[in-house]
Amino acid sequence: MTDSQKFDLIVVGGGPGGYVGAIRASQLGQKVAIVEKENLGGICLNWGCIPTKALLRAAELKHNVSNLSEFGIEIEGSININLKNVIARSRKVAERLSIGVSHLMKKNKITVIDGVAKIQNKTADGWQIAVEGKTNYLLESPNILLATGARPREIPGMEADGDKIVTYRDAMIPKKIPKSLLVVGSGAIGIEFASFYNDMGVDVTVVEAMDRILNVEDREISDLAHKSFEKRGIKIYTSATLESISKSKNGVTSTIIIGGKEQKISHEKIIMAIGIIGNTENLGLEAIGVKIEKGHIVTDGFGATNIKGVYAIGDVTGPPWLAHKASHEAIICVEAINKKTLIHQLSEDAIPGCTYCRPQIASVGYTEEKAKAEGYDIKVGRFPILANGKAIAMGEDEGLIKTIFCSKTGALLGAHLIGAEVTEMIQGYAIARTLETTEAELMHTVFPHPTISEAMHESVLDAFDRAIHF
Repeated sequence: MTDSQKFDLIVVGGGPGGYVGAIRASQLGQKVAIVEKENLGGICLNWGCIPTKALLRAAELKHNVSNLSEFGIEIEGSININLKNVIARSRKVAERLSIGVSHLMKKNKITVIDGVAKIQNKTADGWQIAVEGKTNYLLESPNILLATGARPREIPGMEADGDKIVTYRDAMIPKKIPKSLLVVGSGAIGIEFASFYNDMGVDVTVVEAMDRILNVEDREISDLAHKSFEKRGIKIYTSATLESISKSKNGVTSTIIIGGKEQKISHEKIIMAIGIIGNTENLGLEAIGVKIEKGHIVTDGFGATNIKGVYAIGDVTGPPWLAHKASHEAIICVEAINKKTLIHQLSEDAIPGCTYCRPQIASVGYTEEKAKAEGYDIKVGRFPILANGKAIAMGEDEGLIKTIFCSKTGALLGAHLIGAEVTEMIQGYAIARTLETTEAELMHTVFPHPTISEAMHESVLDAFDRAIHF
């Protein structure tokens, strides 16, 4: 049985891009349907951003409890990890938020359809989309917003098996904590899992093909993170190539080229974190001629593809693969479709990036290297967290706040942070960049004391040789 319905906008994918786009379209008076094959909230809410932070919080608490003697608090006996409950809480957090998204759909009168969508053809009234699920639907709309997300990239011959070789999804729900673990890839996903498992007592090794970990970050921050992780006992190999994997009953042996020499390293498990690829298959895109490059849908600055009436946002369109980028793109795209307000394209340099390892890492704007490559004459400010009173009192005095300014205009070009709670602090610099703030406004902004955020102020002062506490 097929149920035929017409809408002003059909959104395919219920993640942080799709459901936000659906809500904004509804606010603008559109009749909207959203098609989701699994769970509202998408990968981010159900298997990514949110539940991983719940896991990392458990690991952070375990680390903090292990170091309570520094604060004069003594705990007798060992600290035990109830892995089942750690995972159960993570899943409960995800479930709670998914229910919240479902409520938002009802509140905004958005039709939610369970199933798999495929574009069929175009009629005089718009695009037809067939949805296969418990009930089959034939939907019609002049506009389609694709927000289908992405999935882990795999290496041919070394695909995940859900047991000894896993992706982030299986890594979030382990049946037991492995004794040893190899993480392949040192982007945000790889480093967050390396940090989590290391805090849980696992012998962790990270292998990265590039010459440094976290290579999208400022090199100085990347180097500090490398030193911090090695100090914790995480082994890191950069400029290293994974050649092959051999599985046995007890684990996995990896053949890796390190410094031009072949080495064999054995671990109980491997997490593959080498990037992601857009979910573009089986949507009918090839048949209607939507342009796809390197596994991602090609769009302009407003989410439009090369085919009229077909739009795409979020991970399926390429990096940076961030939930907040997808959400913002969705609003820009929907507003552009409806021509309601003056729309500005989203600049990649305006998107903050956060990695929730220990210590946390956050950044926005140009790295020092990129600022120089763009031809800017720059001033760089640095303030070490170890000189911050609040951080010292908290026992969290590791890290650095780095700011980069144009020496001619005073424009804030970039900010790069590593340390406790910097993922909460980076938004201050993101707002400053949006407002086109110069060093003058930042210097005259009053930062409360005692806070770690004072280090942000000091970094700005240092860029112009005016630092007070360092």
